[in-house]
Amino acid sequence: MILSSIVLVITIFIHNIMTSIHAQPVSFQIPPKMRAAQCTDYGTNVEQILSVPQEGTVDTPRLGIDKPPAAFKNEILIKVQAVALAPGDARVMSGKTREFQGPPQFPYTPGGDVCGIVVAVPEETKKGGQCKFSVGDRVAARFMNKPLGMLGEYALCNTDVCDVVPQNVSSEDAAALVSSALVAVLIADRIREGDRVLIYGAGGGVGSHLCQMARLQGASYVAGVGRDYERLMEAPLYCDYAVDYTKTDPFSVKEWCDKPFDVIIDLAGGAWPALLQHRSSGHPSIVKSAKSKGRYLTITPDNPVFEIHKMRDFFKIFLFPSLGRAISSRIGLSRASMPKYSYVLALPETSEAVTRTLALASENKLIACIDEQGPFPFTSDGVRRAFELQASYHSKGKVVITVSSDK
Repeated sequence: MILSSIVLVITIFIHNIMTSIHAQPVSFQIPPKMRAAQCTDYGTNVEQILSVPQEGTVDTPRLGIDKPPAAFKNEILIKVQAVALAPGDARVMSGKTREFQGPPQFPYTPGGDVCGIVVAVPEETKKGGQCKFSVGDRVAARFMNKPLGMLGEYALCNTDVCDVVPQNVSSEDAAALVSSALVAVLIADRIREGDRVLIYGAGGGVGSHLCQMARLQGASYVAGVGRDYERLMEAPLYCDYAVDYTKTDPFSVKEWCDKPFDVIIDLAGGAWPALLQHRSSGHPSIVKSAKSKGRYLTITPDNPVFEIHKMRDFFKIFLFPSLGRAISSRIGLSRASMPKYSYVLALPETSEAVTRTLALASENKLIACIDEQGPFPFTSDGVRRAFELQASYHSKGKVVITVSSDK
């Protein structure tokens, strides 16, 4: 009896100690200065304008005091582990859209798609509730408004397009997934079971993930167009067939002309003018007409390298061509010979798509595709090489930079 009481007392004592330990809030020592990539001017010569200091010389952003350079709300402070680059990162640095996407000042820290550890949360959100994340959570978020502010040891991260990363997904994979893979997931929602799908620009960040998602959606045949056609038919992309557009005209492949696609997804730009040219020359089309329920989906203008300084530039590049093609392919004469045109890039300002994408990766249904040259190190040389690869538009998957592996 006495022995049982002693055991009970010891058990309660140990339980109280463990409960106390687990109840202690996770805390981090946040330094006043940090290392961060610094871009000093607009341009494309990264050797001259982009660097990463060896020591901490940049002010660490302060939650509740400093405003995010991308001007979003509902932020948390994270210790950055990985950043994935996207076309917008190179575009902002070039200054070609400075009036709309330019940084608030120079020097600025680039980067928009990120994965990191939460080190500080607001006591109360701007909506009056409690933050859905806790200190110690590993989270990933896509960029909001502008790809700015993430490529440093610490960053203010937007909670609206963010979610906790599953334990079996690496930080580098998570950063890649919440950017281009998320876009692929949303585009794939438009693919129907049994569709024959052609992905133009299949080897890039979005394309590498869309090849997988098309199959997951039930496509009966997936073909890819890209420079590295052999990679497109290997794991995890598994295209049924692929062509190198520098050697073969994808719009003249006999097999595709004989059995046209249900949908073309143009991720590289320029496929619509090529379709029009082939139609005018009397060649059979590789995609069904709108009348036969053929579709053409795109997320880019005809030239993916564009320059916008005034609203009229935006209308000329994006609105007018897309609107005209959408109308003519639905109710115009071209409905009988061209597929139904849709410009489909509209990212939701909620975390639902982030959650879906990370869940697919956690279930091994979607494999993050990172260019074999990376992940790049967080050094001046590493970051410069990463931006040069991104600006080349010839990456094989996502361009990712490892900022820190500290937990």
